[in-house]
Amino acid sequence: MKVLVTGVGGQLGHDCVNELAARGHEAIGSDIQPSYSGVADGSAVTTAPYIQLDITDQASVHKAIAEIRPDAIIHCAAWTAVDAAEDEANQPKVEAINHLGTRYVAEAARAVDAKMLYLSTDYVFDGKGQRPWQPDDRNYAPLNFYGQTKLEGEQAVSDILEKYFIVRIAWVFGLNGKNFIKTMINVGKTHDTVRVVNDQIGTPTYTFDLARLLADMIETEKYGYYHATNDGGYISWYDFCCEIYKQYGLQTKVVPVTTAEYGLSKARRPENSRLDKGKLIEAGFKPLPIWQYAVSRYLKEAKL
Repeated sequence: MKVLVTGVGGQLGHDCVNELAARGHEAIGSDIQPSYSGVADGSAVTTAPYIQLDITDQASVHKAIAEIRPDAIIHCAAWTAVDAAEDEANQPKVEAINHLGTRYVAEAARAVDAKMLYLSTDYVFDGKGQRPWQPDDRNYAPLNFYGQTKLEGEQAVSDILEKYFIVRIAWVFGLNGKNFIKTMINVGKTHDTVRVVNDQIGTPTYTFDLARLLADMIETEKYGYYHATNDGGYISWYDFCCEIYKQYGLQTKVVPVTTAEYGLSKARRPENSRLDKGKLIEAGFKPLPIWQYAVSRYLKEAKL
């Protein structure tokens, strides 16, 4: 199978290309940089075919995908800086990437009859209550501009295509780029005490594990909406930080605070990021390992 992976310079795109290559698929990476700009770890992604692609350029997207003629597209490219998305100066670009860019990829996928897998987020919901969000919930009410544009991306994919997967994820960490684990370890090395919110609840997602699931998905025709995070139950960011420090061996004191007490975020954050993953099991997909195990493997791999 020939698979185009957008956003290959990011955390998830990196792992998707490696997983596809390991399975013998022909994986082609794309990103806005002139050449692959992710971590130079010597893995398959560093030597896989690569094309420079600005997904906000409709003509370029259609031309590239028409030439490649992939059997499937895993669309990882996105604006993910949630707070920066609240700046009015950034919003046209955020809209262009998360909504219009996704629309252009979906249009091009339809033109070559390719499957498309779009990565979305729990931020499409209002983040209230305690009931885990179901994949087929439609009571959307994004809390911030990032969530609104990701929802528009979802709607573009479902409006244009029949052969699509929409996979919502949360609390992502991987080798490429920034993530919560890297940030908290760096802070923990230089501070005796850190304050971490204890009233936002969800589950982490390790991109290495997620990439395996996404590859499983595109090898099927089990289309639709799914939720995918690691197993191991629902936790707070405070719980997550405590486990990271425990496994890493840091003695830094972690103080639980409310979101209001923390008070640094420009964008509103959901209190309820619980994603129900039961539909994965019903469809016959293998769930991701527990998040504590994912953290231990990540720490060894990342060598922080």
